[in-house]
Amino acid sequence: MQKFSLEALARELLERAAAAGGGRTAETVVGGHELALRQTVVAMVKDSMLGEHESPEQATVYVLRGRVRMTAGSDSWEGRSGDLLVVPSSRHNLEAIEDSAVLLTVLKQPK
Repeated sequence: MQKFSLEALARELLERAAAAGGGRTAETVVGGHELALRQTVVAMVKDSMLGEHESPEQATVYVLRGRVRMTAGSDSWEGRSGDLLVVPSSRHNLEAIEDSAVLLTVLKQPK
């Protein structure tokens, strides 16, 4: 059994993101590319963005701290600490409205 402090990891990653050129950083805490379930903490400084991309798998974004905006086409959803956003299957992006950390959970489709 393993135990993770997502709060501590979010703090650490936000410090790293502030020093990173792109203003964001991430660390996978559960799973990986070889497993069906993957959970990754993503830290983003204010105004940084995960550019528009597709996600063919089922995914959610749980906001650990801060505020983010997910946009897909003309639709957008804002999430604050404690909110869970369901990632749309269409092209979307994620923007940090303020310094933020999220838990991205992805369930890969069986091949």
